[in-house]
Amino acid sequence: MKVVFMGTPDFAVPTLKKLYECGHEVAAVFTQPDKPKGRGYKLTPPPVKVIALEHSSPVYQPESLKKQPEMWEILKDIAPDCIVVAAYGKILPKQVLDIPKFHCVNVHGSLLPKYRGAAPIQWSVLNGDEETGITTMLMGEGLDTGDILMQRSTHIGENETAAELFDRLADIGADLLIETLGKLEKGELTPVKQDESLATYASMLTKDMCMIDFNKPVKEVHKKICGLSDWPCAVTTLDGKRLKVFRSEIIRDKKANQSAGTVVDTRTFEVCCADGVIKLTEVQAEGSKRMKAEDYLRGKPIMPGTVLGVENK
Repeated sequence: MKVVFMGTPDFAVPTLKKLYECGHEVAAVFTQPDKPKGRGYKLTPPPVKVIALEHSSPVYQPESLKKQPEMWEILKDIAPDCIVVAAYGKILPKQVLDIPKFHCVNVHGSLLPKYRGAAPIQWSVLNGDEETGITTMLMGEGLDTGDILMQRSTHIGENETAAELFDRLADIGADLLIETLGKLEKGELTPVKQDESLATYASMLTKDMCMIDFNKPVKEVHKKICGLSDWPCAVTTLDGKRLKVFRSEIIRDKKANQSAGTVVDTRTFEVCCADGVIKLTEVQAEGSKRMKAEDYLRGKPIMPGTVLGVENK
């Protein structure tokens, strides 16, 4: 099938790679403009652009498809059978949606209509869901409102972080997209309208969400740590300095017997929550690197009875 691919971040890379591997003709790749990154603000291409250039595909990086109608003409000239979209981060106007014979197909990181929007993977973890998945859908003018083509579900591990789930779903999405294109071309799919009564929205994550409140139930604290890893990352304070927490585990055989935020085991970094004890397993102190909590404690022992996040109480 002759396709145009639209995507930007790491999540989209496995899908683009799979299109090349499976012999589809990738006639062009659309991605967001290069952006400055790092301390030196060096202009850096999106991950999708790197892969596209490795395969000598034409790359287009419009600021806006809606405001640059010359891009519509480029797409019409290419005349793709299908436009495949995975985490592109741009709205596709109707003029673009109407171009391909087999429509525009989106790869979305949730079981729609649940978690429409920007951060479906992170919110499935933050909310303590046991299951999530991938949806391939026909794109419409609304935000993730198009008809569903195929879905594939997967279990969310108790200690699985959003970053880990992100990588797994990216691979699942790549496989499901290839299957979807094959069945779409053969006329074997019947699009199914989404049930609007079940729709939920996954808003973008912000740094305002990062501070850990150990007065919350232990499962809620744990899922916050898992859901915000690797970005924007859950944070507490120790001795007045910020401490990022990337990973944790619930200690099921212990009950909270001290005030919330109290470190009850200074060898293993176990901390009291409202109704249980959580073990911090991967942290990063200010001015230091990310490391296992046991390594951190060897370099900076904590006094018994230390309370985390005291200035936030």
